[in-house]
Amino acid sequence: MASTIQALPQEVVYLITAGEVIDSFAAVVRELVENSLDAGATRIVVYLWPQQWRIRVADNGCGMSLDDLQQAASAHSTSKIRSSDDLWKIKSLGFRGEALHSLTTLADLEIISRAPENVGWRVVYGDSGQAIQVETTAIAPGTVVTVSNLFANCSARRQGLPTTTQQMKAVQAAIQQIGLCHPQINWQVWQNDKIWFTISPASSVGQLIPQLLPQVRPGDLEEIKLDIPNPELTTQHDLNATPTALSLVVGLPDRCHRHRSDWVRVAINGRMVKSPELEQTILAAFHKTLPRDRYPICFLHLAISPNQINWNRNPSKTEIYLNNLSYWQEQITQAINQALRISSANIKESVHTTRVSQLLKAAETKGNYNFNSQNTNSDETQHYLKAVAQVSNTYIVAEHPGGMWLVEQHIAHERVLYEQLCDHWRLIPVEAPIIIYQLSPAQVCQLQRIGLDIEPFGDQLWAVRNLPAMLQQREDCAEAILELSWGGDLQTAQVAVACRSAIRNGTPMSLPEMQKLLDDWQRTRNPRTCPHGRPIYLSLDESSLSRFFRRHWVIGKSHGI
Repeated sequence: MASTIQALPQEVVYLITAGEVIDSFAAVVRELVENSLDAGATRIVVYLWPQQWRIRVADNGCGMSLDDLQQAASAHSTSKIRSSDDLWKIKSLGFRGEALHSLTTLADLEIISRAPENVGWRVVYGDSGQAIQVETTAIAPGTVVTVSNLFANCSARRQGLPTTTQQMKAVQAAIQQIGLCHPQINWQVWQNDKIWFTISPASSVGQLIPQLLPQVRPGDLEEIKLDIPNPELTTQHDLNATPTALSLVVGLPDRCHRHRSDWVRVAINGRMVKSPELEQTILAAFHKTLPRDRYPICFLHLAISPNQINWNRNPSKTEIYLNNLSYWQEQITQAINQALRISSANIKESVHTTRVSQLLKAAETKGNYNFNSQNTNSDETQHYLKAVAQVSNTYIVAEHPGGMWLVEQHIAHERVLYEQLCDHWRLIPVEAPIIIYQLSPAQVCQLQRIGLDIEPFGDQLWAVRNLPAMLQQREDCAEAILELSWGGDLQTAQVAVACRSAIRNGTPMSLPEMQKLLDDWQRTRNPRTCPHGRPIYLSLDESSLSRFFRRHWVIGKSHGI
């Protein structure tokens, strides 16, 4: 079989970002694992002996011929690209042809490989990447790469590395990140001849994440995949362009979130990348859906045309340039809003089992329910939720085909008003100015910053001549303006106005009023939490109710039950 690995032309080498890419255990593992994925592996086993500075990666990929093995560790030799044009068509994880050659200068390198229907070969490489020992060997189809005595000729490099524990954490993080991008892969990782951790293959990233975050359950996540237009099609009309897709997994904000932004992850075409612009887009889309100082769980994977990406920004290939950045930001925001909405597809999902079981346990001890539901003869509507009752003038009992929800009326209304204010923030003049007493200079500046027309009106008196439209009919306008003066940006002011204007708990509501609130709330972009991050509803699905009332005891309908 002819060799598929060839040396790159010199003009292509000059176009590739130069730089040392092998600087740690994690970097070695990442480079070798990416080669395994490019070879079509579905099972990857990583062996680590940190005290011996040895790493082995075994896979069941397509393997290599003898010709490819002899060329594999030469400088700038790769099967992934051939010309400078190929740099704009990159679909593989590796493409520079530097990693194996770099390893021969930093360590002892051995590769055992077998392509299907061929014999297996074992090759040992010298310092410059040439094959110095070649022999046949028994091996199943696939490849085993062993790196020994890493950095043996760079004692200063070894001393400058983090502790063994820190390096192993970096290896684990690298494998988990790659695993997120390729959920179909079966991973097994050994450390010092003992199983360290495994990652089982999953049908989707949403099914994989609970393996990495045990406190998160599949029901806490919403996963969507969207085919989105390639921005190039509007100008080139190239119907043969690479299909563009956006895959998104988000932690529902009423169910899970993090103390740090460590689980805002972005991947493009199978590789985890650093993209501050896209990460900020994700954080902005979750703004005012989470409690203070909490961050979302979000994994975004874009599959886009290679010519939209320049991978050549950094030797580690984790930082990229992305064409049409604003277009992708807009698509991401729309996708997150879609994932957070309540729809017929996800309305049956219940919250954490523990929350449901605690509520049912509390109900069991009290012995009975005492609700006065009003009967209505209204026609069946297309709404997912149907208001049936109000409990303690605070909670709306809503029925749907999958069970029932309790919706907290104040914060549901607060979410509705907040999004209305974000979309239509409007200040209106008032005929008689609103007089405020004893404002500090900072409070005056704050009111001016959010657009209020305020001026001195006497000793320690201030006159406010306009106010947010939503506050116009309220009798406590002065108190509301005073609240707005205590600081924060415009969005903070909008939250404060929404909170003050929302229907109060303890307020009786008629069924039409409850239904309108439910309808308005369902149409919001982020209906799961209020702007402060509190959950708005508690769901009791039909299966939980059935178990509680032991309806599964009924064998058939002949018992008259």
